[in-house]
Amino acid sequence: MVALLRIGELANQSGLSVKAIRYYEQLGLVRACDRTEGNYRLFHPQSLSRLTFIRRLQGLGLSLGEIAECLGVYDRGELPCSRIRHKLEHHIEAIDRKVAELLLLRQELVTTLGEWQDHPTASDGEVICPNLEV
Repeated sequence: MVALLRIGELANQSGLSVKAIRYYEQLGLVRACDRTEGNYRLFHPQSLSRLTFIRRLQGLGLSLGEIAECLGVYDRGELPCSRIRHKLEHHIEAIDRKVAELLLLRQELVTTLGEWQDHPTASDGEVICPNLEV
């Protein structure tokens, strides 16, 4: 018989907080398989690898919703590898778009600061900062 883990033990072994595990359980990412007489949640030891998987995908930038989709595929008896690959490729594309936006913003900042005057003169009282007038 497999020794089940109390939620605190699972938290210690996974490096997650009890609160996080409860939240993941609420989202359906992990499931308690039983409860003690004192009503403590009990988890199968395989829950540890599931939590490790969740943390790994979060570290790669996937949302909990995306992770739930992948785990749903796994729970139906299929490997979610192709789905995960697709999501990671999509994430790379989003990062590339964000990097391009940040590079444009950086260039705008460099240009603005290149023309910056430490003691500008205002032509009228309506201008808050003449350096930023468009």
